[in-house]
Amino acid sequence: MLRVGLIQFTASDRPTHNLRKTTAMIADAAAQGATFVLTPEVTNIVSTSRSHQLKIVSSEDEEITLKALRQQAADLGIWLLIGSLCLATDDPDGRFANRSFMIDPQGNIVARYDKMHMFDVQISETETYRESAGFRPGTKAVNVDTGFARVGMTICYDVRFPYLYRHLAQNGAEIITVPSVFTTVTGKDHWDPLLRARAIENGCFILAPAQTGSHRISTGKPRSSYGHSYVVDPWGTVLADGGTEECVVIADLDLAAVAKTRARIPSLSHGHPFEDVQDVGE
Repeated sequence: MLRVGLIQFTASDRPTHNLRKTTAMIADAAAQGATFVLTPEVTNIVSTSRSHQLKIVSSEDEEITLKALRQQAADLGIWLLIGSLCLATDDPDGRFANRSFMIDPQGNIVARYDKMHMFDVQISETETYRESAGFRPGTKAVNVDTGFARVGMTICYDVRFPYLYRHLAQNGAEIITVPSVFTTVTGKDHWDPLLRARAIENGCFILAPAQTGSHRISTGKPRSSYGHSYVVDPWGTVLADGGTEECVVIADLDLAAVAKTRARIPSLSHGHPFEDVQDVGE
């Protein structure tokens, strides 16, 4: 059995404030016996103001949250997924990276994943997101061997692109992480079915630590997140749901369930080649 701890909190646009809360909750998860702890997307800062981000966000080498959480993972002797951090890059257009990190129990960075799919949507007349305006997309899918399982790394909006999850699973992923800042509008209708579908399709565990509630933003438009950090097993059963309050979600995973489920329904090996779509009719 693997005990996991998912951190669910409401980040502000102040990295130092978020770091204090994050480290306290990680310590709580470890105290409850979690040996794999996960934080949500953009753990270091939630902001809707480009000008504020440019003043606050730093590069990977200088990021205070990354340094502190690497040290904490080593001090506690745990595996830690930093769901993602908003990081400055040297891109000519000045766009940030939305980067997830897997940290081992010695505090080493063993894997990085940059979010591939950008959240460019118009949910309503008053709620629009253009993530690609501030973040540049990644280009590489990432699996990492942790010793306890092979873990695929994704972030939030990636969950709407099932081919990425199938690729990770066909390359051995037994757990796939989905750290998120899901909107309340899409969350209430899509969060549960999307996460359960990705688990069922691929016979894997889905671990989705999420931001929740109304974020304290000093500059820019208000922002709220859906919460409901989820742990889903390979059969699609929700093992844990964080609700909407800040909390640490603890769950025990029977990793043998992956092989058992894939033996019962071996859909990963049942894919059939087909020709391009043929349009028929006028």
